[in-house]
Amino acid sequence: MVLGAIAVPHPPLIMPEVGHGEERKIQRTIDAYREAAALVVHWQPELIVLTSPHTTLYADYFHISPGAGAKGDFGQFRAPELKLQVTYDEAFVRRLEALAQAADLPAGTFGERQPALDHATMIPLRYLQEAGYTGPIVRIGLSGLSFAQHYQLGQLIARTADELGRKIAFVASGDLSHKLKEDGPYGFAADGPVFDQRMQACFASGDFLQLLTTPAELAENAAECGLRSFWIMAGALDRLAVEPELLSYEGPFGVGYGVATFHVTGQDATRNLGEQAEAAERQRLAAIKEKEDIYVRLARLSLETYVQSHSYAKLPEGLPNELLQTRAGAFVSLKKDGRLRGCIGTILPTQSSLAAEILHNAISAGTQDPRFSPVTADELPSLVYDVDVLTTPEPITDKKQLDVKRYGVIVASGDRRGLLLPDLAGVDTIDQQIDIARRKGNIGPKEKVALYRFEVVRHI
Repeated sequence: MVLGAIAVPHPPLIMPEVGHGEERKIQRTIDAYREAAALVVHWQPELIVLTSPHTTLYADYFHISPGAGAKGDFGQFRAPELKLQVTYDEAFVRRLEALAQAADLPAGTFGERQPALDHATMIPLRYLQEAGYTGPIVRIGLSGLSFAQHYQLGQLIARTADELGRKIAFVASGDLSHKLKEDGPYGFAADGPVFDQRMQACFASGDFLQLLTTPAELAENAAECGLRSFWIMAGALDRLAVEPELLSYEGPFGVGYGVATFHVTGQDATRNLGEQAEAAERQRLAAIKEKEDIYVRLARLSLETYVQSHSYAKLPEGLPNELLQTRAGAFVSLKKDGRLRGCIGTILPTQSSLAAEILHNAISAGTQDPRFSPVTADELPSLVYDVDVLTTPEPITDKKQLDVKRYGVIVASGDRRGLLLPDLAGVDTIDQQIDIARRKGNIGPKEKVALYRFEVVRHI
């Protein structure tokens, strides 16, 4: 039985042993934290399930901390005297792992890299213990998987509690945007305050549908670390009526700290928000597919044909002359859940026509990008395609001749080359653009290079 949940931040300086007085600048967060912890203790849970962005994390797997318990300290924050320890509920972990395996959800206890407690676990634990909680916990890491899979994990947590007869409270540890102020440790991004405003609204109203459908680009640009914790929390509260309250929000150091509570008051079948979010995502993808131009449809046809039948698609009839009679380099980019899933292209033409170039590069993007495993048939409906057609690169003598919005860049040193397309999210300066291109070409930051620029026509 899930009694309720809280969403809390984890700034180390909130601990007096670390902050040395600086913690007073977020006194509202401290007061709200104590109120939230007291509420959890008032619920009298037998177990706390806590999700942390800073425990063992994998792109394609949820790690559940194994063993009888763990301990940790704040030595990395110059406060080694501040120590905490906790007992794990091993029976709960075993049952949760078994349910995940049966549901084909990649979650379990394998691959623990660091058994010590992380600060995103210890900070809420410190407040909970001070409030009087002495029971066990289950600690779970996040992943790079979809919102639907995070939500499913939350559902399985609730199911495990029901099957074992455990009364549990859920603690979602996570900061909000890390880019709220120019003089903050991570700088400023316009999407930082926008993301935090969205999270505050979701917390205050309990609108988890908006939480689950938060645009990936918004979250990425905001440099948040808690969204996936909140997704799992939403899943744990699936079909439950909740009484939400946003206790506080602050961001004086350039990082957003929100404290919210969600007291379960009963059942509510209309709060099947994971299913609603998945339906909204299907509608979004269908709308994107409906608007695809012929270039993108050609890329989709190529990759889907290859993945489903292991054969190459034939060029459709009726293609425009610009595709059949033009030769050009082209890049095909794939995104899934708002994140890159593959990108391969050619700087100069290698095929007999632009159409053939796109056919070839779409397959490469889906099956040969060394950063990703090959696309599977199950993923095809979730993919969003971009096709960038390149102009012939031209040499430049000064980086001032670049413009990150208009021009892509090629950095060359000997036979090594690194290329970066223009107008990419998160690439805001010429130096950033060149630095990323250097890394892609395995070219050191001090090596002498030749620069080339090119333009693209982007098809979506």
